[in-house]
Amino acid sequence: MRLADARKDQYRRLAKDQGYRARSAYKLLQLNSSYHILKRGNKVVDLGCAPGGWLQVATKEVGSAGKVVGIDLKPVDPVASAVVLEGSIEDLTMLEKISGILGGKTDVVLSDLAPNVSGVWDIDHARQISLSTIALNFARQVLRQGGSAVFKVFEGDMLSEFRAELDKSFGRALLSKPSASRQQSSELYIVCLDFKP
Repeated sequence: MRLADARKDQYRRLAKDQGYRARSAYKLLQLNSSYHILKRGNKVVDLGCAPGGWLQVATKEVGSAGKVVGIDLKPVDPVASAVVLEGSIEDLTMLEKISGILGGKTDVVLSDLAPNVSGVWDIDHARQISLSTIALNFARQVLRQGGSAVFKVFEGDMLSEFRAELDKSFGRALLSKPSASRQQSSELYIVCLDFKP
């Protein structure tokens, strides 16, 4: 068994043992361990939240004083202490719903959004950056000053342009590849700190 496969199996087993819905929960746990994005009492919005692994991590980290809202086009089984909305982040009424649930602006926006992968690299990269740009526009409308965000991206020639956009809105934008990500994949995360409206 290759090392990458062994690691993949390791996180799948861990998720099953520890009650997480997906191995991707460990990506957020590792990002949070490095950058301390999620804090007690935070208000968090998770974009593309299915199957709910990131919601599980977020609710645990923010505790009973925090609030977590997830959004996905697909139905998601309920997650304790989280509110899940079915719909598109491009639907303007979604902004009003979230503001109502949170009672104002949010502290953190998480985006693990990904396109349906076609296997054609240029197309998949372009679709991923497009989704992340939509997520960034959403974040700009819901984040409080000084808030944080995490965006999934794929490596490629459009990434520098997207990072330049992030630099307009955040004090720092840091590239990271959690060890729970498949090492051969081009998936990266950008952790954005100190939002400037």
